[in-house]
Formats: sequence, structure tokens, C-alpha cells
Amino acid sequence: MKTLVVGVGGMTNGGKSTLSQSLRQQIPNSCIIAQDSYFKDDAVVPEDSSGFKQYDMLDALHMDTMMSDVESWRRDPESFLKRRGLNPERTALSVDEEVFVLIVEGFLIFNYRPLNELFDKRYFMEIPYDVCKRRRSSRVYTPPDPPGYFDGHVWPMYLKNRQEMESMVSGIVFLDGLEPKEELLAAVCKDVCQEIDRLWEKD
Repeated sequence: MKTLVVGVGGMTNGGKSTLSQSLRQQIPNSCIIAQDSYFKDDAVVPEDSSGFKQYDMLDALHMDTMMSDVESWRRDPESFLKRRGLNPERTALSVDEEVFVLIVEGFLIFNYRPLNELFDKRYFMEIPYDVCKRRRSSRVYTPPDPPGYFDGHVWPMYLKNRQEMESMVSGIVFLDGLEPKEELLAAVCKDVCQEIDRLWEKD
């Protein structure tokens, strides 16, 4: 059995979830672990001096729980799929020849070193400020964004986190989130499939 861990990061509303879901549909025996599923309760997320909730920080996330789930997949990806109600896709290959792919999706996945070290492939979705702000304003969050939250917290924290990411991580493929979804999916899918082929060539 071979395993591959793919990271799909990016800014808020950049298209990372859409790409990840499409990848999962295209790649056999794949599943997604989404960072957004690990936010701490709103009551324990601190506020800054402007009263903005500090959601765009690693401290706002249960990263220990997320890592536990990632490690659970790494130990036994087939059982992990079954626990999530996803039946492993049987091919003509034996179990020893199967490839299982984990897609980890989130806005700070490359900023958390223990997680970043596990990625075989890294992709980062980016879009311009104005597009990001427009998309963010059209979505409903729980709790909702307060007035001025995007410019006062979300965008400054994105720039800060991105600078930190680029200073500590190499090998990231940056993707233009304004490109047609089908073209992005085709390019990433081709890249991931080539990486799967390389896994077998190493034997």
C-alpha cells in the first residue's frame, strides 16, 4: 500500500474547498480533512484591541485534534475511509498495490510545521484583494463578520501568515484562483497522478 498526502492551502474564499472536493471526486481512494472543521468554540477565541475575534491564527484551531486525525489516516487509510462512510475503491490491483490519497485543505495548513512536514505535494490558491473581499462579503458566517472585519483583521492576517509561510516552506505551487475551475483541476490532477506514478518508480 502506498500513501500520498496533498496540501491545498490558500486565502479565504480562494477556491481551495472547491478544488479539494473536485480532486476527491477524480482520485480513487482519496478523502479530505478540512482545517475549518477544527475551529475552537467562539467563546474561547480571543479578541484584538479592536474587538475583532482572532480566527485567522493557529491558536484558534484544535491543531492537536487535526493532527490526530491525519495520523489516524496515515496508520490505516482504508479503515479511515470506512469510518467516514467512504468505501475504498477496489481495482484490479491487490491491497498492497493500492494508493490512498489524503487531501488536507485549509488556510493555515502550511504554517503548522508538524503538518507541513507530511505533505508530498503543496498547492496554494490565491486571488486578488478586491475579489477576495467581494466573495467574503457575499458569504454568511457563524458568527457573522462584524463591520470592518475584512480590512481590519482578515486581510492583514492573510498577509502576515503568507509572509510567514513563504519564509519557512518551499515547494509550494501557487495557483491563480481566477483561472477556470476545470483548468485548475486538470493541472493539479495531472500533477498528483504523476506523483503517484513516481511512488511506484521508487520501488
